[in-house]
Amino acid sequence: MKLIATVCLLACSVLFNNGLLANLSVPSIWGDHMVLQQNAEVKIHGWGHPIEKVMITTSWNADTVRTEVDNYANWSAVLHTPEAGGPHTIKIEGYNTLQIEDVLVGELWLLSGQSNMEWTTGAGIIGGDEATEKARNNEIRFFEVTNRTADYPAYDVDGYWEVCTPETMPNFSAIGYFFGEKLQDNLKIPVGLISSNWGGTPIETWIPGDSIFNNGELFEASKLLKEYPWAPISPGVCYNAMIAPLMPLAIAGVLWYQGEANTDNPDSYADMLSVMVESWRKGFQCDFTFCFAQIAPLAGYEPEAGVKVRDAQRRALSIPNSGMIVLSDIGDTTDIHPKNKIPAGQRFADLVLNKTYGMKEFPVSGPLFSDYRVDGKKVIVSFDYNNGLHINGKELTLFELAGVDGVWYPAKAAIKKNQVVVSSSEVNEPVDVRYAWSNPATPKLFNSWGLPASCFTSK
Repeated sequence: MKLIATVCLLACSVLFNNGLLANLSVPSIWGDHMVLQQNAEVKIHGWGHPIEKVMITTSWNADTVRTEVDNYANWSAVLHTPEAGGPHTIKIEGYNTLQIEDVLVGELWLLSGQSNMEWTTGAGIIGGDEATEKARNNEIRFFEVTNRTADYPAYDVDGYWEVCTPETMPNFSAIGYFFGEKLQDNLKIPVGLISSNWGGTPIETWIPGDSIFNNGELFEASKLLKEYPWAPISPGVCYNAMIAPLMPLAIAGVLWYQGEANTDNPDSYADMLSVMVESWRKGFQCDFTFCFAQIAPLAGYEPEAGVKVRDAQRRALSIPNSGMIVLSDIGDTTDIHPKNKIPAGQRFADLVLNKTYGMKEFPVSGPLFSDYRVDGKKVIVSFDYNNGLHINGKELTLFELAGVDGVWYPAKAAIKKNQVVVSSSEVNEPVDVRYAWSNPATPKLFNSWGLPASCFTSK
């Protein structure tokens, strides 16, 4: 009996110790059905038992990558991904074995911002039912990051990968899906979409806290934010919990749709956006393409607050390797959540197909203010992307002029040689010009791509 008891005790001891050691794990972003960026060096990391040997093998490469868990229970390694394709398998072996199945390699995009990027097809969009029925595509994969905050950068997010089906698509970002659908259809390779959004969040929450606390102007601007029950406003808390854990995963680019929550401090928005992009590129360790949506016109903002954000976003195009889509013609001036999400996602795709993938047949932008000159009582306004400049309607309205006194007056405008000539009987010596300068203003100036001009002010 004593012998039997001793054997049982030893057996239990071995099982207990093996259980303690069997803790090799990876963050949730590394899971079945995931998409990895093609032709990239991808850092994989996780946790284990100190001194534990870790071996990683993939179905696309015969080599074994070896590493070891450090004394803080962390390990990391670099995988070299192949050309787009799959499905592949990743096996991670230590005291226990993990196997990640159905891995595709293609183009990986991060979607972030507030509620208009978060808005799902299932929440109601124009054309949503028909699109949902057709949404069965094994080469489009979704990862939804759960809303969380943290005071310091976290190591993991709560979420999992899903294959695009009529059952999963309605619960994912509508803009993200329609962007991914058009991207996949034209590139003919897998597309992975990571959605990390939170409705009502100001941009400050998505920027590392130190980048704001150590910048006097941005810190003072952040104090102007009003707090609401549906979202945090503290600098860095969304970045720490919902962006930092994804770094430094290799990505192709970022789509950003946010700004409605920054109408309390619009004058600082361009600088905030620039700081955010710089910090994200540093964290992801690549100069990814950054494309953002200009918020749509809305009547409900404080006077000029909405249009100031839109103009700040236009000015933020000075950020290298960036692009902007204008949504003023497909918005809803009475609803902060326009339901025309299909063309919004497709405009993002057009911009990216042209800018990132070199497919120049796809449209880039509507007319963007580039310069102006005073010619007597007239002002001649020049635009980038001015091909086929035309009016969508009977007359060109929403232009204004101001003289040295700084008072703005409505002006007449006409298109001449792909420029706009502006004049006003109230302004004999014009100094500045602006266009669509009000919160609900809906521009009527378009180019041959059928895209609307952005609002602007020269002052």
